[in-house]
Amino acid sequence: MISAAPFTAKPPTHIVIDVKAVEATLEIKNRLGLHLRAASMLAQTAKQFESAITLRIGGHEANARSVTQLIMLGAAQGAKVKVAVEGADAAAAAGAIRNLFENGFGED
Repeated sequence: MISAAPFTAKPPTHIVIDVKAVEATLEIKNRLGLHLRAASMLAQTAKQFESAITLRIGGHEANARSVTQLIMLGAAQGAKVKVAVEGADAAAAAGAIRNLFENGFGED
């Protein structure tokens, strides 16, 4: 007969070892919004990190590494963008993305 562990056994307390995720809502400040140049800068910055970076506006979502997807968001000046970063270097990636937004992508 096979013996099973009792159901009353205490579950391991380290199920989730380390979660690395950052979320922020950022505003697009530059006059032209997330146009080709700004989207390219964002994609190049995202590619420097291991973490997955996703931008959301309303019901639309884009991978930050894809210039095409970023442009398709149609994000204009003043738009509030939810940025989700998940991965080992999430804090550093989120900081770099935040700097781009706060500095208006080097425009204006």
